[in-house]
Amino acid sequence: MVAVPAGEFLMGSEDALAYPADGEGPVRTAYVDAFWLDACTVSNAQFARFVADTGYRTSAERIGWSFVFAGLLPDDFPPTRGVVGAPWWRQVEGADWRHPDGPHSTWEDRADHPVVHVDWDDAGAYCAWAGKRLPTEAEWERAARGGLHAKVFPWGDEFEPGGRPRMNVWQGDFPHRHPTADGWYGTCPVDAFEPNGFGLHNATGNVWEWCEDRFSPSHDEQQRVAKGGSYLCHASYCRRYRVAARQGLFPDSATGNVGFRCALDMT
Repeated sequence: MVAVPAGEFLMGSEDALAYPADGEGPVRTAYVDAFWLDACTVSNAQFARFVADTGYRTSAERIGWSFVFAGLLPDDFPPTRGVVGAPWWRQVEGADWRHPDGPHSTWEDRADHPVVHVDWDDAGAYCAWAGKRLPTEAEWERAARGGLHAKVFPWGDEFEPGGRPRMNVWQGDFPHRHPTADGWYGTCPVDAFEPNGFGLHNATGNVWEWCEDRFSPSHDEQQRVAKGGSYLCHASYCRRYRVAARQGLFPDSATGNVGFRCALDMT
C-alpha cells in the first residue's frame, strides 16, 4: 500500500471533457484525512488466495454467467445475448473471475492482471478478509491525482505525453479496430504503467474501480460510484478515463472491466 497524505484538493471537473450529467461538477474543495491505498488494483493471484482461504464464491459464479467484451471471444463463439445500446457486451455462460473471457479462458495465465467480474459485494468481502475497506470517492480521486493540482490525468493534462501511452485504454475505431499501441487488447498487468506521484499504478484505464459511495440521490439510490475508466474507454463515446470522471453502477454489476483496490485508515 502507499501512503496518501491528508490535505485539500479540487475535486470534480467542469471543463470541456467533463460529463455534467454524471455529477462531475461543480468543482469543489474536498479534504481527506491521511490513509493507505493499494498501489495496484487487486490481482487475480491475490483474489485466488482469498478464495482459497475462505471458499468464497462471487455473484457471477453463483449466477453462472457474466458480461464479456465481444472482441475477446473466439471467432467461432456461439451467438449470445448482447446488451441493448452496447452490443459489444455479450452474456457469456461460465464467465467469472476464474474465466475472465469465458469458459475457454483462465485467470492463471494472467495472474498479475486485475481480478474482474467482481461486484460491489464481492469487493467488500475481499476487503473485509484483508482487514481493509473500499476507498471513498474523495479518497480515490485525491490519490489518483497524485498530488497534482486540477489536472486531467494522474500525470498531467496531456493524453499521451511525447506520443507515449500512459494507460490502457482503447485506441483506433471502437469497437472494431484496436491497434494496441499500448501493448494490450484486454486488461494489462496491475503495474504495467509507471505510477503517479503518490505511487499508484493504473489509476486510470485498465479496469473501473469500485468506491464506497452511492452515486447520486437523483439517480437510482442503489448505484455505487466506480472510478478510473477501463480498457474499453475511448474518446468517441467514453472519456471517463480521467481522474474526475465517475460512473454509477448497480452493486450487482459484474463485468469483464470492473475491479477494485483497497484502502485502510492510517492510525
